Amino acid sequence: MKKTIEVVGAIIVDNGKILCAQRGPEKSLANFWEFPGGKVEANEAPIEALKRELTEELLITVTVEDEMFESTKYEYDFGIVHLTTFICHLQQGQPKLTEHVAIKWLPVEELDSLEWAPADIPTVEKLKTSKL
Repeated sequence: MKKTIEVVGAIIVDNGKILCAQRGPEKSLANFWEFPGGKVEANEAPIEALKRELTEELLITVTVEDEMFESTKYEYDFGIVHLTTFICHLQQGQPKLTEHVAIKWLPVEELDSLEWAPADIPTVEKLKTSKL
């Protein structure tokens, strides 16, 4: 049985655009685009994990809306990813690349122009029909 990996992702909204991050070629899911975030550690609340990951990965501080936006499960060859995404707002700093190879700020209607990691696609689809 594959292990389930609890992951959180940030839908960072700023000036009507959403931050998209591209994974590096040496990582699993190489070169796919994702909502930045990462694994939830043991005994860590999802929102706290998300704030920690964004501080570590992008050197930014965000406010996170309390209610989750989307929750999906996707089975990869390395395990089952349970991704929970939250709407976030940039509070401090400008995103810096420390783990990703690229970032883009895109309006919702342009999100389909990227090749998203499979677990992130349901969030992209929901964003296209929601009001941010």
